[in-house]
Amino acid sequence: MGAYINQHVLNNLFYILVSVFVFYFIYDHGEIFKKRTSYRNALLTACMGFPIILCMKFPIYIDEQCVHDFRQIPFLIGTLYGGGIVGFILLLILLAARSLIYGFEYITAIVYMTMLIATALMAPTFHALKRSNKLSMSVWLTFFLAVLVTLLAIIIADFPVTHSYIVYFILLPPIGMLFIVYIIETLKEAMIMRSKLVKIEKMEVVSQLAASISHEIRNPLTVVKGFIQLLKTPSLPQNTKDRYIQIALDEINRAEAIINDYLTFAKPTSDKVECLMVNEELQKIVQMLAPMAHMNSIEIVKKLEPGAIVGNIQYFQQCFLNLLKNSIEAMPNGGTLTISSRLHGNHVIITIKDTGVGMTAEQVNRFGEPYFSTKDKGTGLGTMVAVKMIQAMQGKLHIESEVNKGTTLTITFPKAAD
Repeated sequence: MGAYINQHVLNNLFYILVSVFVFYFIYDHGEIFKKRTSYRNALLTACMGFPIILCMKFPIYIDEQCVHDFRQIPFLIGTLYGGGIVGFILLLILLAARSLIYGFEYITAIVYMTMLIATALMAPTFHALKRSNKLSMSVWLTFFLAVLVTLLAIIIADFPVTHSYIVYFILLPPIGMLFIVYIIETLKEAMIMRSKLVKIEKMEVVSQLAASISHEIRNPLTVVKGFIQLLKTPSLPQNTKDRYIQIALDEINRAEAIINDYLTFAKPTSDKVECLMVNEELQKIVQMLAPMAHMNSIEIVKKLEPGAIVGNIQYFQQCFLNLLKNSIEAMPNGGTLTISSRLHGNHVIITIKDTGVGMTAEQVNRFGEPYFSTKDKGTGLGTMVAVKMIQAMQGKLHIESEVNKGTTLTITFPKAAD
């Protein structure tokens, strides 16, 4: 057998294997192929038709009686995974290529029509099998069909069976089918596992958000409930009533803020984008936060250079309101908040630097996670919203921080086209 495994055999397998990888590469990156079976089958037909032609153009062995190659492998693969219609189109491609390269031979048409009918009938059963059973079935089906059509050719055309024919048409193709089907099933399982992993990650985020929201909303609601019950107390002084009502209103406002942050994270990104001047928008945000900074004895230093990016103005403002507010809250004893923007090549770089409490390496790694916050009463939703909005505008966030020395956030956006 070793004498029959030559460069031409490996070349035929290479044509088939590359076509399988090309199919899954295109399929994986094209959503339309996943949504519409007809498009997927068209792609499968093209990817299996190509190696059929190459195998015949560059065969394993040619003698006076028969041309030997592995054309039946992509033909059977296409029919098993695509069904009878894909198999019929591949049959037409195979017969047309056979006629153009070597001339038409009616026995070839009979052999591959027989293979098509048998394989198309077995395709539904093949799809329902587990991976190991698919491997077994592909081997035995290929071997059975090779023997069947050989007997058919002998009966109809008194076809001579040579040693090379037995090796290249009956013995080696089942081994090739085993190898190719194994690769296909491995690629399919990898794609399915990746899809499941994405779903699991999404569900984990949802569960974390649900836990965070339920916990954070329950606290203010409990306070509100308690003070409303206290308001039922007979002969309660008016000033005490007013104080209780104000506390209840403050807690309701806190619950509303938490819900708003959650909804901002959960709703899809707006399609409305425009060219915005980073320095002008940051200037507006600084003016909004100036009273808060003044109350906390924080000096704001601005170094804003003109620079334009493409994005949603509302989301940009909310993103940097959250980030700057976090920086101010990180300096309870006062300090300096430095905000700068500059152009660097094809990017606009925004830097936010504070002299606050800083973060540990673990806190930096968890920055933006749901319900993780360095603040005692924080939900983590503000930073989570900010990170999402930076990503939506094709930006990148880099964090440098040291405990008790401060934090520096560097946000890089693509520069808007001139």
